[in-house]
Amino acid sequence: MSTEIMYQVGGFILSGAVVAIKVYVATIVFSIPLGMLFAMGKLSRCKPLLWLLEGYTWLFRGTPLLLQLFFVYYGLPYYGIVFTPLIAACVTFVINYAAYFTEIFRAGIQSIDSGQYEAAKALGMNYSQTMRRIILPQSLKRVIPPLGNEAVTLIKDTALCSAITLPEILKNTNSMVTTYFEIKWYFFAAVIYLVITLVIIQVFKYLEKKFGYYR
Repeated sequence: MSTEIMYQVGGFILSGAVVAIKVYVATIVFSIPLGMLFAMGKLSRCKPLLWLLEGYTWLFRGTPLLLQLFFVYYGLPYYGIVFTPLIAACVTFVINYAAYFTEIFRAGIQSIDSGQYEAAKALGMNYSQTMRRIILPQSLKRVIPPLGNEAVTLIKDTALCSAITLPEILKNTNSMVTTYFEIKWYFFAAVIYLVITLVIIQVFKYLEKKFGYYR
């Protein structure tokens, strides 16, 4: 294989990394705020809202992400809802990961000692002020490690998007392997995932250090 072809193949696979990163960024940007909002909803006293959110997290954590992708991309058109592969992937990933983030934030909020609420009440703060100024800042520090784990898993899960014809890393790699019968491109794809994962890990290590209790 000539050097020119190798550059072309490498560039083609890297173009899949751009697509994967688009899905990744969209998921992080939308699912984390949704997870925080839903977590607060699960801690409310509104029973219908609680039941709705319980059903939501049970459904999307209890079924495979790949099945959800198939339903959004191949199933929803039967009901007149059609998405491009990229939009279908983003919508599915946001909904799926928001369910996981909901439970992470819920656990983080509930881990705060009840004395914090009592102290805030003694200072004259209402519930909204207590959550915004006291509870959420503390819980955010505690949920950074599990959020980091999910963030690493997310970039690997983008490989599932190849099942709905989205030209991400794995799909482009498979295409080049079957075209040139060169298995080395799988190693190249693995390096791409490892580099992206390393960046994510370093970002969350920085966040842990910056917002940790002990520095």
